[in-house]
Order: sequence, then C-alpha cells, then structure tokens
Amino acid sequence: MTGTAHVGWIGAGRMGTAMARRLVAAGVDLSVTNRTRAKAEVLGALGATVVDRPADLATSDIVFVMVSANADLEEVVTGPNGVLSGENVPRIIVDCSTVSTETSAGVRAACAARGVSFLAAPVSGNPKVVASGRLTMAVSGPRAAYEECAPYFAELGTGATYVGEGEGARLVKICHNMMLGIVTQAMAEITVLAEKGGIERNAWLAFLNDSVMGSMFTRYKSPAFVNLDFTPTFTSTLLRKDFDLGMHAAYEHGVSMPVSALVTELVKATIGAGYENQDFAVLLLEAARASGVTLESENVVVDDGLGG
Repeated sequence: MTGTAHVGWIGAGRMGTAMARRLVAAGVDLSVTNRTRAKAEVLGALGATVVDRPADLATSDIVFVMVSANADLEEVVTGPNGVLSGENVPRIIVDCSTVSTETSAGVRAACAARGVSFLAAPVSGNPKVVASGRLTMAVSGPRAAYEECAPYFAELGTGATYVGEGEGARLVKICHNMMLGIVTQAMAEITVLAEKGGIERNAWLAFLNDSVMGSMFTRYKSPAFVNLDFTPTFTSTLLRKDFDLGMHAAYEHGVSMPVSALVTELVKATIGAGYENQDFAVLLLEAARASGVTLESENVVVDDGLGG
C-alpha cells in the first residue's frame, strides 16, 4: 500500500500478530504495542515500530485494537495509559476484539467525547485463516470512517461487511457464532448416522464437501471429525457464552429460536462432559455417545481447505 496513513496496533497475541503481520507485509507504516513487549518484538523484527504504551500511539491516524476481554479494551483506550489519555488522539479507533455490546458502547461514547470515530469490527477466523487471507469481519460505526479503513480491511482478509451504525457488528458476530454451533451439531448428527450405517467418516465428508451442501466451514472442520483432533480453535465454553448472549438477544427482540435453544443445551452438555477447553467440534463425540457409537481416529490426511 502506498500513500497510506500511519497506523497503530494494540495487541500482539496469536490473532493480533497474525493480522498485524499482514499489514506490515503490505507496506503499512505500523507501530505496535502489547502488554508483554516481547510479543510485539516479533512484529518489530518484520519492520513495525514497537512502542511501550497505547498512549504512544495517540498520534497515529488509525489505531486497531485486538485484545482478549472487556476490561482490556477499556484499559487500552480509556485507561491511564490508553490511547485517549493524552492531548493527542487518533482520528479512528477500530476494535477487532470480541467484547460485550455494553463495553463497546461505553468505549464508543468515550471516543465520541474526544472527537474520535469508533468502529466495532469483530472478526471471524483464527491465525491460520488469517494467514490464508480469508479472515472476514463485520463493521459498524460511522460510514465515513469505515470507508477510510476499507483498504486496510482488504489487506487483513477477504474484506469487511458494513452493517450499519452503533453496535450492530457485535450482534452480527454473535449470530455468526450461533450459526457455527448449529451447523456443527447438524454435521455431527449426520456424520454419526453415516458412521453407524457403515460409511467411513472421511468418505462421507469428502462427498459432503464436494456437494452443494458443502462449505468452507464444513471442509475446515472435516479433519477434526475424521481424526478426532479437537485442539481448540474455538472452545465449547466460548461457544456457550455466545449462545447465551444470542438467546438473550432473541428474548429482547421477541424472536423464536427453537433450534438455537436446543443447540444451547447440547453445547452445555459437552461442557458438562468435560470438554470445556476443547474445540467445539466435540459436539461430534456427544452425538456419537448418544447413539451408542464409539469413534476412533481414521488417521487419514484431510485437506482443511486453507492450505499449508
């Protein structure tokens, strides 16, 4: 990217590093900070400028945030050493974290008081998805700020979807994650049916993924289903949190969601079975147990569709 603004980046965890790495590779003038400076130095070695505090990014034009929790977002933006703590402030702050609507709205109000545009831009993906260039995000906030940031969103992945003003992007992310759970539960039940009928999981899933019912997601989850590798990309505990938030939103808006309600209980059951810190694809194991099926790894190399 040529002729770009100066960009700040807060958060050098696994996702933050993967995303910021793409901006550095695109030639963006990037300064980065992280609570543990050593993690930010990885990006420094690639050409980013490493600074000590979020406040040191206040002279940036745009500041991206990718942190873990509500309190972290508040600290890096409105805390004593936050981006808004000094005389200078950026024009735009883009929060890619997954935080509550209430926290996001509070930070948005603090930004507005300083004349800073705030974009909620929660992302869908993990570091491997980022590396493959397939990260997606929903964005809500001032349309003009979104348009200014659009070139950076395009460098981070397949681009972004503008969903309106305010906190709309937070609801979009919750809806998205509920869909992940529902699709995975359906995929699990039907895979167990195929297995009990004598079909190898890898054969059934190969057929599914090549059919009109297959998707990038079903292909991505196929290795876990075939080889029972539940190394977490998104845990059952985190999925339950999003289902709880989604069902609360459904109650508030008067939306009937019987399938979502059932899957909420099934996700809770996986946690009760001891799978709270494993990937939510363990829904497959509970579907098998309910049908009296004991699964074993097929030890077959399966393409997840992401390359690498």
